[in-house]
Amino acid sequence: MKQAGHVRTRDDHASEVDEDYVEAIAEIATRLGACRVRDLQERFGVSHVTVTRRVQRLVDQKLATQEPRGPVALTTKGRKLASMSLERHEAVVAFLRSIGVDARTAEIDAEGIEHHVSKVTLDRMRAETRRRNGA
Repeated sequence: MKQAGHVRTRDDHASEVDEDYVEAIAEIATRLGACRVRDLQERFGVSHVTVTRRVQRLVDQKLATQEPRGPVALTTKGRKLASMSLERHEAVVAFLRSIGVDARTAEIDAEGIEHHVSKVTLDRMRAETRRRNGA
């Protein structure tokens, strides 16, 4: 039983990293016109090999495409995941800001919370944010 829990934790973490990467690819491609491995290295502070392996994982999952030495592009599936992940991130940040957390701390904390919050909790966070903002 202990092994199964470890595998689930590892798989959950891998999915979190995938979400962070597709979010980053979408943001970088929007800002710069294309996203290169080097851009992801700088963003995450990791090695070329680490980024290359992660990008290959995204390609294998049909979340991204990449020609040899070319930019990384999101597939329709990858863009959808990036959009959902960004929306979840923004909802968590907005909630944290609505309860008085400063902007920098809210951004940092949202990075962890966004991957673990249930839909039910996220919906309540959105409703509470709207209530606090008078919407």
